[in-house]
Amino acid sequence: MRAVLQRVSRAAVRVDEGDGPVVVGEITRPGLLALVGATHDDGPQQVETIARKIAELRLFDGPAGEGGRGGEVSVSELGAPVLVVSQFTLYADVRKGRRPSWNQAAPAPVAEPLVEAVAQALRQRGLEVATGRFGAHMHIDMVADGPVTILVEA
Repeated sequence: MRAVLQRVSRAAVRVDEGDGPVVVGEITRPGLLALVGATHDDGPQQVETIARKIAELRLFDGPAGEGGRGGEVSVSELGAPVLVVSQFTLYADVRKGRRPSWNQAAPAPVAEPLVEAVAQALRQRGLEVATGRFGAHMHIDMVADGPVTILVEA
C-alpha cells in the first residue's frame, strides 16, 4: 500500500450527482488528507502499517513548552481529523512511454475493502475519519498547510 499524506487546514471531497456537486467527505479543521492506493498483494499487515503511520507520524507543531517552540505531534495526539481518499493512480508506472501503466494498481474488488479497512483502522484508534467515494470521479478542495507532503509505503 501507498499513501500520500498532506497536512491541511481543511479539505473536502465532492462528487457530481444529478443536481450538481455534493460533498461526500469533509474535514473543517487542521488534519490530514490521506490519498491511499493498494496493489495486488496488499492485505491486513499493510493496512495496519499504513493506518499506524497516518495516526502516529509527527507532522504537526505541538504547544510551546518552557523551552519555547513546541514539539512535533501526530493527528492522534492532537485529536485531528483525517480525510481518506482512494487513489489508484499512486501505482502508476511511467518508466516507459508517455501513457501510464496501471498494472500495479489493485483492481476495485481488492482495493475498495483495503482502503475502507484503513479508514476503519483509524476510527478504531479514536480518530475522526471522513472518506471520499470509491470509484467515483472526485473533486478535492484543500488548503495545504506548510506544505507538508509525505509518501508512506507498507
